[in-house]
Amino acid sequence: MLSIHDLERHFSYIDPALLEIVIELRNIVAEFAPQSTERIMRNSLSYHDASRGGPVSAGVCGIVIERDHVRLAFNLGAFLPDPTGLLQSDEGRLAKRFVTIRSYADAPWDDLRALIVAASVFDPYTLPEEEIEKVRRQSLAP
Repeated sequence: MLSIHDLERHFSYIDPALLEIVIELRNIVAEFAPQSTERIMRNSLSYHDASRGGPVSAGVCGIVIERDHVRLAFNLGAFLPDPTGLLQSDEGRLAKRFVTIRSYADAPWDDLRALIVAASVFDPYTLPEEEIEKVRRQSLAP
C-alpha cells in the first residue's frame, strides 16, 4: 500500500473531511484484508486479493471520492450480508452495491467494517446458481 504521505499528496485536491473518511476506510481494509492489492486512480482506490483473482472475482471494495461524499463500493455487493440495509444500487446494476458516506461522525463504522470483512472472504465461485438467478431477477424488476 502507498504511504499515507503519498496518499494525502495524491488526493490533496479533495475536501479534508472526505479525505478523513477515505483514510479510515483504507485503514479498515489494511487491518482486515492486509493481503489486498491497492490500486490508486484519479478519484478512487480499489482493493482486491490478487492471490484469489482479479478486481471483480476477488474484489474487496472500492473507495470512490465524489464531490460531496465518499462511496464505498462492492463489485459483488448483492451477495454480501447486509443486515442493516446499507447497500444501495444504481439502476441497471446486476450485483454492484455501494454505501454513501457523507460525514465521518455519521458513518456506521461497525457496519462498514463488517461489509469489508465479508467482501474480503467472499468467493463468488461457491455461490449456488439459485442465488445468482435471484439477484439477476431482482436487478431486472421494475
